Amino acid sequence: MVKAVAVLGSSDGVKGTIFFTQEGDGPTTVTGSVSGLKPGLHGFHVHALGDTTNGCMSTGPHYNPASKEHGAPEDENRHAGDLGNVTAGADGKDLCPSFSDLFYMPM
Repeated sequence: MVKAVAVLGSSDGVKGTIFFTQEGDGPTTVTGSVSGLKPGLHGFHVHALGDTTNGCMSTGPHYNPASKEHGAPEDENRHAGDLGNVTAGADGKDLCPSFSDLFYMPM
């Protein structure tokens, strides 16, 4: 089993923890929670780099090892890092159960 975690934080008050779990050669399960969001839909992506020194400008493109086009999670032709949207409620919180059949972590 391979596990990874991303701890989110911003000067705008957005924070959260995202967990990545992969069993054997299976797909990665992505779960977690985020708070401090404005109510509504927010894009949820995995980027190629973990560098946030210059906000989104330094995180690189979406994770895309197969050189696919940008798309929605249900699209066959999409970046592996395109995980769709999360919806924040009026309280600014979202639980992020997600799943990607294209996202595999190195063992």
